[in-house]
Amino acid sequence: MKTNNDLARCEWCTQDDIYIKYHDLEWGVPLHDDQKLFELLSLEGAQAGLSWLTVLKKRPGYRTAINNFNINQVSKFKDSKINELINNPEIIRNKLKVNSVVKNALGVLQIQKEFGSFDEYLWRYVGYKPIDNKGTQNPRAVDISNQLSKDLKKRGMNFIGPTICYAFMQSNGMINDHALNCYRYKQLL
Repeated sequence: MKTNNDLARCEWCTQDDIYIKYHDLEWGVPLHDDQKLFELLSLEGAQAGLSWLTVLKKRPGYRTAINNFNINQVSKFKDSKINELINNPEIIRNKLKVNSVVKNALGVLQIQKEFGSFDEYLWRYVGYKPIDNKGTQNPRAVDISNQLSKDLKKRGMNFIGPTICYAFMQSNGMINDHALNCYRYKQLL
């Protein structure tokens, strides 16, 4: 799918080509691949306190540094690898955020054992169908992001507060939060 700069988009989508491409091709598209879901959750956690554009610009560096978000490999990272990542200028060098990627990989492995896949675990929260917010923030979606955050925390995961979980649900297509006038809104119904 090619992007067109003349199309009506969500207000948050700036004129930056990286942002436009992300909005047009990825944001809100239902995602069902465990490794990609883990990547997205990790990047949403890295975004805390920063702009999403900053994270998108560093995503190639993350993919290289963090073994393409291979859950099994990341779960085995030792202190030496974590220290290497903290000193890597290609990613966001926050020790707590880097540690959370490893901790969350362990959590995802536990979820996979219990539910068969991270995808199955996540999508059951929305009845396996995206929530259509119809251009407004749906209280049900907020409640679900709160529940998801609490459950992930019980499983020992971090950098997964309700705001991060909500953004994760938007980006992975569990919630269609495109503006009603955005050309992608109807495409993702």
